Amino acid sequence: MSAGPHIKPGLNTVRMVMLDVVIALLPLVFVAWLAYGGLVLQQLGIAIAAAFLAEFIFSALLLRKHDTLLDGSALVTALLLAFTISPVTPWHITAFGAACAVLFGKIVWGGLGKNRFNPALVGREFMGVIFASVMSSPHLWKTGDLVKTPAADLFPGVGEPWLSSYLSSLIYKTSGAMGEYSMVAITAGGLYLLLRNRITWHIPLALLAFLTLLGWWADSGSFRFSMAAVLLGTLFMATDMPSSPTTPQGKTYYGLMIGVTLCILIRGGVKHEYMSYSILLLNGFSEAISSTFRTTPWGRARDWPGFIESVFLLTGKILFVAFAVLSFHYYGLTGYLLLAYVIYVTGKYAFSFSKRINHAI
Repeated sequence: MSAGPHIKPGLNTVRMVMLDVVIALLPLVFVAWLAYGGLVLQQLGIAIAAAFLAEFIFSALLLRKHDTLLDGSALVTALLLAFTISPVTPWHITAFGAACAVLFGKIVWGGLGKNRFNPALVGREFMGVIFASVMSSPHLWKTGDLVKTPAADLFPGVGEPWLSSYLSSLIYKTSGAMGEYSMVAITAGGLYLLLRNRITWHIPLALLAFLTLLGWWADSGSFRFSMAAVLLGTLFMATDMPSSPTTPQGKTYYGLMIGVTLCILIRGGVKHEYMSYSILLLNGFSEAISSTFRTTPWGRARDWPGFIESVFLLTGKILFVAFAVLSFHYYGLTGYLLLAYVIYVTGKYAFSFSKRINHAI
């Protein structure tokens, strides 16, 4: 049991990975604080406190572990969740979402590294479904009177006025969710994670390249979305290691299909949840994508006809589910999807996950 040699993780421990994610998110915290001051700190504090409390209680009750707060995952989940909401979201809704993100996004799957879906987005959907009237209210996003540091023209005299305004908005604006106020800050955080080798380029490049090509071709008047929201989801949520594919080819396909489903949902009339739906949908196919795009053993030739057939069938399944989700959203039935998820994951915990709690990830 003690025979060597042993491989030590060094700087690749879970705590170090989570610390790097927190560092990457600090520019977003600063920009949000610059825009709305104490409101942002209040929302972050509520989300973090609720996530920590849920982590401590349910890890002890369901996982029989008492030290999971130290891994930093609850902090990352709380920050990412807070960056998807308005700075004036009622405190009890923020706390509810953070607790659900930890409980139903991670704990009931067996703990850290075993979750099928991104926990922050799971919590966000619980908020959107349970408190649909509040979360969809236009008054929640009318926060102009609360801005502490108004946006300004940072490039006076640079070309046309629209160009100067656009460039300034890339650095700082005050509309949208708390994580959408600076595309430059989001990009800086993503680059930090890339340089630290916490994420790879495959998912962001495939997703953003597809959207760029589609943007050149599509009518911009009928294809409107928040690029900051897409960038935030792409760099910090779609790249979540437990819920994304493991192979480079699988990651590329995964990013591409997030872009495809994103376009379907936007063109279908989904106004706010398009990025959340797209990532969660592809999370559900992550294992199938990894299996389909598994590496061919050395010395063997790939069965191209079989591989093409598998990719074709997988793509068909993803598109079918995307249109099904669009239909549920159109008819206001997403609550039933959430109910089905709760029943499924609770049943899996009771009959399967709970028996593998102490197994390695």
